Amino acid sequence: VIVLQKYFRRWHAINLVQNLKEQKRLRLELEAQEELRKKREKEDKLRREYEKKLNPKTKEDFELLYHDLELWMQEETERIKRTLTGAERKAALCALLEEETQLIACIGMHKLHANVENQQKAILHLLGKCAQPRRWKAYDGKITELDTLNSLRGKELLEIYHSISTKDIPKDERTSVLLTLKCTMKEHECKLTQEIVALIDREVDLMSREVKECNLEGLRKRICTLFLQYIKIPEYNPGVAGLLKVPQDPLKLYKNVYFCHSCEKYLAPSEFLIPANSRTIGRCRSCYQLDNEARQREAYLKYRLILEYLRKSEVEYQDDSKIVFLVQLPDLQYLIENIWNSQSALSACSDLYDLVMVRWDKQYEWSPWNTILLTKEEADAHLKVCNLQKTYETPFIYRIEQRHIRAKNYFAQIPAMSSFLHRSNNQANANSYK
Repeated sequence: VIVLQKYFRRWHAINLVQNLKEQKRLRLELEAQEELRKKREKEDKLRREYEKKLNPKTKEDFELLYHDLELWMQEETERIKRTLTGAERKAALCALLEEETQLIACIGMHKLHANVENQQKAILHLLGKCAQPRRWKAYDGKITELDTLNSLRGKELLEIYHSISTKDIPKDERTSVLLTLKCTMKEHECKLTQEIVALIDREVDLMSREVKECNLEGLRKRICTLFLQYIKIPEYNPGVAGLLKVPQDPLKLYKNVYFCHSCEKYLAPSEFLIPANSRTIGRCRSCYQLDNEARQREAYLKYRLILEYLRKSEVEYQDDSKIVFLVQLPDLQYLIENIWNSQSALSACSDLYDLVMVRWDKQYEWSPWNTILLTKEEADAHLKVCNLQKTYETPFIYRIEQRHIRAKNYFAQIPAMSSFLHRSNNQANANSYK
């Protein structure tokens, strides 16, 4: 019996060690794969940022460019002040200012080209929406499409716009396109259609006289612009009625427009970036962006990504969360920088592109006093926690609660937040009685 026990223990120990070795090997492989994945993600992110800066197209891309320009200016200014003195310093600062001016002009040229491309994309997107058929999902999951009179009209106008905006086509095809457009314009008699028909006749006449293509560009752009204006009239294109930013009925604009004191324009509420603690409308988004490019040159993309991730995660809870949609970009920036010191509460990671905001207690909706800033991996692990008191140490919980109190004190000054704050206090009191 003793011999059997000895051999059994030996066999059991060997199996146990082999299992432990296998578990260690698998864990090391997983860690290596995770490290490789993080490294690739970081490289991809850097490559995408480089491509965005090399070929900027969106507002975020130019925001990053101006931010990098400001960082470069600060570094160069510090270097000049540290190494040079007197007249040499003044000359170097003047040369630096001139170089900055040239770079700003270069960025401005890129911005003009990008605006032209984006405007054309927006036009095609609008026309594509007008031409979309009605779609609905059947009980078996199949998508059914139905072309209506409005969508057919939209397709017709989209094809014509594509044809007249296409460059470098033979004269015969261009003449055929213009005649088609002329027939379409004659369906409705008004001052606009008469002007388009007159321009069409003028272009046909100039083409018959062998006028160079470069001399017809202005005329063709004018035809495209007027035809686009024609497309945006719901009377001639009914499908565009629900897609226009400015409604045709003036009564819909009543009490729904605000005045920007900076650019002196009347704009829709969506054009204003209103922080939660603001008591006035203030400036519109374009003015904020222009001021940022001229003065601070901060990059808000990282905060925008955190806010988008937060709102998306709150929607997935499906518990009618509201506070997260009241919080705007400046509020989130204040929360991250002043309350959470722009770093993870657990690992102190300061790369904002890797950080996300999630609920501290997932049983209650997100709020500035029920949140925590973590990395994505830490957030996934945190949301799996069932009992915060047992998982985290008391000093750590105390530090988080202190930050929640600071957030409460700041957001309590905001009228829109006060009702939510009282509700959360009532919930906390009810839980304490339990």
